[in-house]
Amino acid sequence: MLAYAAGDAAAFDRLYARHRGGVYRYLLRHCRQSALAEELFQDVWSNLIRARGTYAATAKFTTWLYRLAHNRWIDQVRADGHLKLVSGEEHEDLVAEIPATKSDEPHVRAEAKALGERLRAALAALPPLQRDAFLLQYEGGLSIAEIAQLTGSGAETIKSRLRYAIAKLRVELDDELGDSFREKLG
Repeated sequence: MLAYAAGDAAAFDRLYARHRGGVYRYLLRHCRQSALAEELFQDVWSNLIRARGTYAATAKFTTWLYRLAHNRWIDQVRADGHLKLVSGEEHEDLVAEIPATKSDEPHVRAEAKALGERLRAALAALPPLQRDAFLLQYEGGLSIAEIAQLTGSGAETIKSRLRYAIAKLRVELDDELGDSFREKLG
């Protein structure tokens, strides 16, 4: 970001390539509407472009970027006055994110789709603050300290939110979780 702020346009391309997937998934998993997620996603990157002249490296770049995304999401929630829930059928792209066998058999795709729907439902069922902490850590790769700084909450509060979120996801998904995902949840 410092290189981009100094006028290196190619630095923006590198930042975008490195962080676009995680930021988009973070927003999509919050709003569960691909059109809205795309709009918010574009706003985040537009905000980054506008802020390049005033950017100061006071925190890790990823923390700063996810603060932009988090703040844009919060602005949207406030503007809507509530969260909008939609059906899982509208988000087939999330199913592709779930690791599955290399087989292209119909039953494997059906199982992956069912697991994706359960995962989306389990994430949607989490209280918003727990879901946000979970997504910031697992999508954004942020540490507890970075999440605390970004949200303005204490580190112990973030640990609690993560602990409760993980416990709820385990209960909801334990019978279908693969070993690699189970290890990520701790």
